[in-house]
Amino acid sequence: MPEYAVLDKDTIRNRIMPYLSVAKRGFETKFDLVEIVNAILFKLKSGCQWRMLPTGHLFSGVAPSWKTVFHHYRKWCKAGEWKRVFTELLKANKDKVDLSLSHIDCSHTTAYRGDEMVEYQGRKKRNTTNALYLSDRNGLPLAMSEPQSGNHADLYEIEKRIDELMQQLREASIRTDGLFCNLDAGFDGKSLRAALDSHNVISNVCPNRRNGGETEDEYLFDEQMYRERWIVERTNAWMDGFKSILTRFDTTVSSWKGWNYLAFIVIFLKKIHKSK
Repeated sequence: MPEYAVLDKDTIRNRIMPYLSVAKRGFETKFDLVEIVNAILFKLKSGCQWRMLPTGHLFSGVAPSWKTVFHHYRKWCKAGEWKRVFTELLKANKDKVDLSLSHIDCSHTTAYRGDEMVEYQGRKKRNTTNALYLSDRNGLPLAMSEPQSGNHADLYEIEKRIDELMQQLREASIRTDGLFCNLDAGFDGKSLRAALDSHNVISNVCPNRRNGGETEDEYLFDEQMYRERWIVERTNAWMDGFKSILTRFDTTVSSWKGWNYLAFIVIFLKKIHKSK
């Protein structure tokens, strides 16, 4: 695989391109869309500025300007196509997902450019964007909630956020009945349990001592199952390997979500290929 490739071109052509829209007849780009996607993936991995994209090394023929690559990325982001690509991949390979256990975690990403869904978070003493992520037993990321401003706690509008995660699984034809889910003490609240229960998901939440032991006596907590929650930290490490996600410089939520779903796609394709 070439030095500048995150995924090989055959994988991009066969696994990603079938789900991406292309220009209407008469408006086709003169550049190879596989190489356009490859350049976008380079940006995802390296976190470089768009204007610093090394298009001369990323294209086999005449290289476009960075603005051309950016235009395609934004077009696909606005149409929600990175999410759709991941959903279709997940649906076609759901037998590779281990849902004998799942994990939900909240990510607080430092945002250096204030705009959509960016606010100051006192605990981190910086502006952040927050989102919930759901992964399977092995840490494969499966769903992401709508991003929220960093000044909100993990349980803010939790019913809506859980509905978003579960809806994404349904779109991939994945059932959640009887699913066990690990969550840390920050999610210890009746609203969270009620939200998961409405989807027939069994919550395994680490008791929060700040609640005075109230929930500890009322709900069961499986410590052995919770020991597997370290897998979430490995998933976070996988995601942090993509520098465009490690810190947020995007002003629009659609671009920020696009990078996350692209990371989901890369991780998923590499893991299922490795398991073959």
